[in-house]
Amino acid sequence: MPIVSSKRQITLPIYQCREAQIGPGDEYVSYVDNLGRITIIKKRLGAAHGVLGHIQPDANISDDESLHSGLAS
Repeated sequence: MPIVSSKRQITLPIYQCREAQIGPGDEYVSYVDNLGRITIIKKRLGAAHGVLGHIQPDANISDDESLHSGLAS
């Protein structure tokens, strides 16, 4: 059974990497639910394609303003 290293690193078993198609250098996101379970999801190029395609950028709002506007909510 894999253990967490002193650097908080976890090694995934090879069969899980093969099943999830995760390889060296792949990027991922992870989430912890309210029961303490960790979910790891491989980032896939184009996975969100079309999800936000209908939203047009507002040239009057800077990137910095946009980032901070979400924090004020």
